[in-house]
Amino acid sequence: MIVDPRPLEPAFVPGDVRHREGEVDALTSSLDPLLDGRHADPALLTGPSGTGKTCIARHVGDRLQRETDATVQYVNCWDAYTRYKTLYRLLEGIGEAYDVHRQSTPRDSLLDRLRENLDTPYVAILDEVDQLEEKGVLYDLHRTRGLSVVLIANAEEALYAPLEERVASRLKTAHHIRFDRYGVDELVAILEDRVRWGLREDAITNEQLRWVADAAAGDARVAIGTLRAAAEAADREGAARITDAMLREAAPEAKSKIRQQSLEKLTPHQRVVYDLITERDGVRPDALYEAYREAVDEPRAERTLRNYLRKMRRYNLVTAEGEGKARRYSTVE
Repeated sequence: MIVDPRPLEPAFVPGDVRHREGEVDALTSSLDPLLDGRHADPALLTGPSGTGKTCIARHVGDRLQRETDATVQYVNCWDAYTRYKTLYRLLEGIGEAYDVHRQSTPRDSLLDRLRENLDTPYVAILDEVDQLEEKGVLYDLHRTRGLSVVLIANAEEALYAPLEERVASRLKTAHHIRFDRYGVDELVAILEDRVRWGLREDAITNEQLRWVADAAAGDARVAIGTLRAAAEAADREGAARITDAMLREAAPEAKSKIRQQSLEKLTPHQRVVYDLITERDGVRPDALYEAYREAVDEPRAERTLRNYLRKMRRYNLVTAEGEGKARRYSTVE
């Protein structure tokens, strides 16, 4: 059934993208100054999960590296959520992290080393950038000659709200590229490509692909995950084709897997908050913050907690009912 598993993976970056030509052109244009050796202003990609932001950023970055002498480094801020980790990943991109040691290398020296070793244009793609706990690093990167940044976040306010004014004022000049949810026809076209590249011919019908696209509600990750889970089920059973029953079982499985992956990416403080919500189902925000303050040694500000909650709601980890002080949070089963 599966002839090539790579196109069925969420991190797969196709050589040709569907239904995001305008966004590709916009991001490419924002990076055009690099072709003349000039600095490119920041680009900000926003939109709901599963709308192609990461795919497009990496697609444009791959093409830029093929056609120019620019270096492009992708950094997922779910993992690299501190200043140190972000700078370390950027040093890795130019081969300058080999002798950096967490315990003995001064933090401030990482930025100096980065600035001293940028001989060609460097593009930093910072995905889930609102996850950064020390957002002042964005100001430092913006002021680094030869380095341009592409920022990816779910929502503009999620990035700007917690920023210091000096950082926000710099980043508000960014080229803002907004991504809307995919329509059913657009998702079907994307799935058709993945089927052609990854599955045996006639593995699934167009009508079935339309069902998958409709069930995914505009989220390409869910659609591709459903296709992958159904194809794996067909492989296990030795079936010649994917059946409707396999798809019906695969859809909730795909959503659950994505939710679990998001849960595993939470920072230590976010995980504490999530666990407290799990323990205190229906907890109010004020009670949640007090419990959080007691549970950690260096609690973040209440505004940061609100940002955590917004993030977890966008990734379908928690739900909220009510408004203001009457709001209550619960985890998604």
